Amino acid sequence: MSQLRTLVLVLGDQLDIDASAFDGFDPAVDAVWMAEVAEESTRVWSAKPRIAMFLTAMRHFADTLRDAGRTVHYRRLDDPLNHDSLAAELRHALTTLGPERVVMTTPGDWRVLQAVRAVAAEHALTIDIRDDRHFFTTARDFAAHAKGRRSLRMEYFYREQRRAHGVLMRDGEPEGGAWNFDADNRESFGRHGPGVVPPRTAFAPDATTREVIALVDARFAKHPGSLASFAWPVTREQALTALTRFVDERLPLFGRYQDAMWSGEAWLYHSHLAAAMNLKLINPREVVAATEAAYRTGRVPLASAEGFIRQILGWREYVRGIYWTMMPGYLDRNALGAEEPLPGWYWTGHTRMACLSDAITQTLEHGYAHHIQRLMVTGLYALLLGVKPQAVHEWYLAVYVDAVEWVELPNTLGMSQYADDGVMASKPYVATGQYIQRMGGPCARCPFDPKQRAGEGACPFTTLYWDFLMRHEARLAKNQRMALQVRNLARLSVEERAAIAERASALREESRNMRPAAT
Repeated sequence: MSQLRTLVLVLGDQLDIDASAFDGFDPAVDAVWMAEVAEESTRVWSAKPRIAMFLTAMRHFADTLRDAGRTVHYRRLDDPLNHDSLAAELRHALTTLGPERVVMTTPGDWRVLQAVRAVAAEHALTIDIRDDRHFFTTARDFAAHAKGRRSLRMEYFYREQRRAHGVLMRDGEPEGGAWNFDADNRESFGRHGPGVVPPRTAFAPDATTREVIALVDARFAKHPGSLASFAWPVTREQALTALTRFVDERLPLFGRYQDAMWSGEAWLYHSHLAAAMNLKLINPREVVAATEAAYRTGRVPLASAEGFIRQILGWREYVRGIYWTMMPGYLDRNALGAEEPLPGWYWTGHTRMACLSDAITQTLEHGYAHHIQRLMVTGLYALLLGVKPQAVHEWYLAVYVDAVEWVELPNTLGMSQYADDGVMASKPYVATGQYIQRMGGPCARCPFDPKQRAGEGACPFTTLYWDFLMRHEARLAKNQRMALQVRNLARLSVEERAAIAERASALREESRNMRPAAT
């Protein structure tokens, strides 16, 4: 057997046959290494849909590589010789295969990058870590954008990207004469609800996926979540089908209803493409191009096309830039000094609060919830309660099929929990239960009243909202965007403030006593 020249490392979120790691690949002297390890499902108490998503997508991708004539050294989770950790598996592979060098595309997790570098150093091997050209930008691009700026608002970065890549531009100006069309977007469904919504683009599990589902149900039996409805795209072909279906069926109304909720409707008008993009089954350039083409051909209104492109070309690239320019210290940020434990019902959905029960039950069933359910239901409650942001981060990383740390961590610590003290968000996104009610939350069947501030019948969101403002009044008063909300505290009597604080304290005590069955 000839000497192995290059071992190309492929991680579970790098399933792109055109990745930079494969540049110069010679099947005669190079090989690919992939490994499924329990550590990546137990480091945080990962839900079954997320575990299954990664494992089945990895197995399908390994088959794609083999079909392309590439040698793949693949360690399955159920292999009795599996060492259960990424570092241990890589250490074993380098020892037994003896490559001259190691090549990989930059991973999506700072911890993983350090682990791979450490193992390569142990073996005195050169490791070539290449840019991830899946993205429109690099971390260096973002660092250059950030240099000298007092604030890092996404809007300015987004405009730069629109110009740089010529997306939705006309004669050097933004299409339609504006950079965003929020005024035309983000409506609620109204009292009659969404009506007939296009069905989910579902993919029946094939033999490989069924095998993974059985493995996950057996190996991770005590983990949260269900695989009964698992139907995510796990191959490139399926992901491209999902993109086409979204553009044809959901994108026309995406902008208008992107913030709307409705009980019993998990999918609504969102794309459900984040997992496929984050695992690299499809490229964001394909997604942006398809969206812009739908607008140019008159199939989609500009407001919807721009709103969706902003999420991909703007927010997604911006969040990645924040992550790679601020790690590892970003992970430890806790600007509001929040230290409460995460309520145990976040792992079960067993709570009397209807909106949280709906969002969490849906999350555990499908590994999915749209951005308003994440930001303004599950995330908002944790923020108002005062949950330690690292615990919130671990929950989001564990339960969503699209969760990779580069995108999940800044969204959680920065946007949702305001733990970075305004690096990402210009203010904490806080609201009472009336916001949830207005956007279609299931308040009509909830035992709590969104308008009531205190007492056992008050909506916990509303109680905790006013408690949050009281606890952080001095800090929030300095924030111009929070000034009106803080001034509203003056309407509260001394007695009402005391009643709110008392009820908030009781809610925290209840939460501390509600733990999940296992972690």
